[in-house]
Amino acid sequence: MELGLTTFAETHPVGGDGPVPTAGERLRQVVEEAVATEAAGLDVYGVGEHHRKDFAASAPAMVLAAIASRTERIQLTSAVTVLSSADPVRVFQEFSTLDGLSHGRAELMAGRGSFIESFPLFGYDLADYDELFEEKLALLLKIREEGPVTWEGKFRAPLTDAIVYPRTEDRPLPVWIAVGGSPESVVRAGLLGLPLAIAIIGGQPARFKPLVELYHRALDEGGHQPQPVAVHAHGYIADTDEQAVADFYAPYARAMSGIGRERGWGPMNRQQFDALRSQSGSLFVGTPDYVGEKIADVRETLGLDRFMLHTSVGTLPHEKVLHNIELLGAKVAPQLG
Repeated sequence: MELGLTTFAETHPVGGDGPVPTAGERLRQVVEEAVATEAAGLDVYGVGEHHRKDFAASAPAMVLAAIASRTERIQLTSAVTVLSSADPVRVFQEFSTLDGLSHGRAELMAGRGSFIESFPLFGYDLADYDELFEEKLALLLKIREEGPVTWEGKFRAPLTDAIVYPRTEDRPLPVWIAVGGSPESVVRAGLLGLPLAIAIIGGQPARFKPLVELYHRALDEGGHQPQPVAVHAHGYIADTDEQAVADFYAPYARAMSGIGRERGWGPMNRQQFDALRSQSGSLFVGTPDYVGEKIADVRETLGLDRFMLHTSVGTLPHEKVLHNIELLGAKVAPQLG
């Protein structure tokens, strides 16, 4: 199983109550954290797209290109690209360029977006949320095929015998579908024969097993070979359980409570946190042994090919994130084989 990390380059108060880093500071830290991820022997690093004050990564392909210049082996992926509010032509160009710069290490995870800021920013109507994604995904997949594209849709200008450059050199650009639990999205990924990435940020990971089974049935129905399944989940590793909780809880609770205020949830409290951190919960917070055991359980339950840990939900001190990465590579990865 591949193992790695993701980030949105969060710019929350450091440690929950410290100074707020600038966007530039966080982006430079992200590059260092990705370099450390490769040095730790891990497999993949992902940067997600957001268009808010509290997330610095509005242009993941640029951040990943900076990482590509400092690394040699690690896979570089968006986590995710909000395809619904993007131009598929430009998205392909950005990630095929990244693929060339990185010697074939670029991937694209396409999602509909759980935050909505990009829709008015780029002139799209949220009423078209599903239709936008479906049309733009179809165009993106057509563009990555060899040969000219003639296409006409509802949301952008038509293409006539167009070939979008640059092309990837040795393979089609890998495109994953990223989902948050929608059966319709899972079925779409399966019918198209695309790899599936599941964001698990609450509840119990075992409850996603029916969705994975649905995905495999859709792959079969679409006549496709088996495809990788990945999970993206929040978590943090320290030398002791006590240290992990002390470092992670305050910034995590602050960040999740802030999002909750926007969406009508109650504030995060310690009882909820402890339930999420339990053996069956969605938070992977604790010692390397504890986190490794939880990841192994989820791998077995869901049949995973990749697990991506998202650490700075609320911004943690940079040195603690680096130690978390070191532990993930040195002590968790060997448990998973």
